[in-house]
Amino acid sequence: MRREPASVADAVIPMEPIEGQLDFSALARAVWRRKRWVIIPTLFVAVASVVAVNVVTPRYRSETRIIIENRETVYNRPEGDRNVERDRPLLDPEAVQSQVQLAQSRDLARKVVRDLKLAERPEFNPEADGSLLGQVLSLIGLARDPSRMTIEERVLERYYDRLSVYQLEKSRLFAIDFQSKDPDLAAGVANAVAEGYLGVQQTAKQEAMRQAIQWLAGEIERLRGKVAEAEARVEEFRGKSNLYVGNNNNSLSSQQLGELNSQLVIARSQKAEAESKARSIREMLRTGKPIEASDILNSELIRRLNEQRVTLRAQLAEQSSTLLSQHPRIKELRAQIGDLEEQTRTEAEKLVRSFENDARITGARVETLVVSLDQMKRQASSLGEQDVQLRALEREAKAQRDLLESYLSRYRDATARETPDAVQPDARIVSRAVAASTPYFPKKIPIVLLATLATFMFAVTFIAMGELLKGDPGAEADMLARVRPGPIAPPARASRIGAARATETFAKARERLPDALADHVRGLGRGIVVVGRVGSDEPSPHVAVELARELAAQGARVLFLDLDVAAAPAAGLISDPRAPGLADLLSGVANFGEVIHRDRASRIHVIAVGRGVRDSAALLSAEKLSIVLGALSQTYDHVIVAAPALGHLAGEERLARFACAVVLVVAEGGEGTGAAASDALAAKGFANVMVVAAGPDAAPPGTSPDRAAA
Repeated sequence: MRREPASVADAVIPMEPIEGQLDFSALARAVWRRKRWVIIPTLFVAVASVVAVNVVTPRYRSETRIIIENRETVYNRPEGDRNVERDRPLLDPEAVQSQVQLAQSRDLARKVVRDLKLAERPEFNPEADGSLLGQVLSLIGLARDPSRMTIEERVLERYYDRLSVYQLEKSRLFAIDFQSKDPDLAAGVANAVAEGYLGVQQTAKQEAMRQAIQWLAGEIERLRGKVAEAEARVEEFRGKSNLYVGNNNNSLSSQQLGELNSQLVIARSQKAEAESKARSIREMLRTGKPIEASDILNSELIRRLNEQRVTLRAQLAEQSSTLLSQHPRIKELRAQIGDLEEQTRTEAEKLVRSFENDARITGARVETLVVSLDQMKRQASSLGEQDVQLRALEREAKAQRDLLESYLSRYRDATARETPDAVQPDARIVSRAVAASTPYFPKKIPIVLLATLATFMFAVTFIAMGELLKGDPGAEADMLARVRPGPIAPPARASRIGAARATETFAKARERLPDALADHVRGLGRGIVVVGRVGSDEPSPHVAVELARELAAQGARVLFLDLDVAAAPAAGLISDPRAPGLADLLSGVANFGEVIHRDRASRIHVIAVGRGVRDSAALLSAEKLSIVLGALSQTYDHVIVAAPALGHLAGEERLARFACAVVLVVAEGGEGTGAAASDALAAKGFANVMVVAAGPDAAPPGTSPDRAAA
């Protein structure tokens, strides 16, 4: 039989949680009730891991590092490459990986196993210690049967299980790691592998050098015979064709042809020069111009005649100043000057005749040289074909000789570098392995902690998932939680006194809000809708509640924001009228999660007026109200604001910036007043102002007194 509460105040009614919110406290309590299913497996795994890490035989790890580089110098480099810069020939990752594979070669592994006698150690020869675990694993097929393997296969299998060779990132280094129960053996094997790898490289270079020497020796002997034979053919053909060589390796005929051609050019030049001089002087004599040719002026006789003429002209000029032109002295001087000029012309004509004679002699010589040159050309053309054959034989002999000299140089260089000390591997050890003082495996503390923590997390997760699968858990992903950290506080329990007050308030309603108003608001889309009034008697708070519930009944996310301090309609919707509200949020006393509550009769969220506020103007004047309205408009589909009488309150412009519509409620018969108020609100920036006439009583849609009391 159900026990009735002792008083009305003691009777509480639990509220349904907000849809999509995960109650972490309830989940934690459910896990705590099943704590034994967490503690027992965790302790068991912790103890088992401690035992396991102490039973497992520890392994020690040692590492050797090798760098790949060119170790050749100008002294041990091949002679043909000494003038070529060779810097880091092995740079590509593929080349480094090839060297890594070489360090893991099976031949090198056999050498290390043989040198260190690993086959005599039970660690590498499973048959030697008769391991029970190995026999069991081989029986169930998890390991190979040691009895069907040779000793070498068994040792190499264990060897490769413990060996790790890898390239270090972004470098030409690679590391050789080896693990063993014996720390000294781990270091010894790692160093032995490194030394063996360098030995393999050096041996490969020496073998390549020996093969090159053998091949060069055979080629040199063959080329020597070819060179001797080619040179003999050249000399034999030269003797038959009489193509002997003079200076600068030119044939005699070519040299003679060149000399004749040079002499012909000189003779023609001399002839042209003599003819030009004679023609120039004769032109001066013909025109009566002063004879100023260099050859005439350089003549001693003409120079004396010119000096005498200059003297006589000076005397003539001196006497002309005092004597007349018909004076005997003047005539005498003029006669003497004319005689000197005649002697000069006579001497010039002699020079002309001399130049003409020289030209004729040179012309005869030119003709002789032309005849000799033509004869030499005919002789050279007859020897041209033979000369071509001779040059072909000489080229072949020279090619064979150059090849022989190249092979001889390489042979001498290869024989000098055949010794082991002259060949350096393209790698060197930069870090040798040393015996480790601490085991590499197992890491006792990390393994125990990791196993224990993993078991604990798995057990907790398993129990939590089981609890979540029993209900319909969700997560609050609203923007409100991001704007102000903290989960939305769950609604408090409502007493029957509060429920009775709500029922009494809404029982005055006489008609339902028209569905057309809700349809019109949905047609406007998401946003904030302000529901206000003109006077103090209009039932705008009840209309706002009806509109919010009607929109929420269609599946929309709706929040009811109470700004009407006088009517305070939100007080009848939430469980605790004294719960924090908008005033507390604006003053910073509470966050979003603490001021959002749930309507007891519908799915809408409610933000009440809050505590400590006396009038609506104080709420509208708060600077933070813009932030609150912006966050709510982005989070909810519809925000219904219950406003007081509009038109004369300070801060109404802030509502106008965010409101997408205004529902102005007037009493029946007050449509004219509503139209005037509508124009006034439109002038203040309010959009989509609608005037709704309602009676004094309105029943909230979909709400019965019994549901409100519940």
